[in-house]
Amino acid sequence: MAYRITITDDAARHFRGLSARDQRKLEAAIFSRLEHQPAVLTKAVKRLRPNPFAEYELRAGDLRALYNVEGDEVVILVVGRKVGNKLIVEGEEFHGHQDDPAEPTRNGPAKDPE
Repeated sequence: MAYRITITDDAARHFRGLSARDQRKLEAAIFSRLEHQPAVLTKAVKRLRPNPFAEYELRAGDLRALYNVEGDEVVILVVGRKVGNKLIVEGEEFHGHQDDPAEPTRNGPAKDPE
């Protein structure tokens, strides 16, 4: 079964902000990985921790696409670049895929201790 791939207006804007080379690289990854088995976990496809934004992440080098699978459709929500442990979208750090970005992480608490 071939899935229909849809890109949101925001993700299309993020995509256009990439270089032509990165656009080709990510587009090839999207069609090769997500067209037939978008929910099969691989090195390139990861299920994200539960959050209100996206269920899956596609990796293509340092490029990322966050997406959901809805029936026979793959909806690309965000396109960005991974820099260290941060997702950079349109030049800014993206937190929409985290359930609570203020929660403590493995690197220590994000909030000031009381």
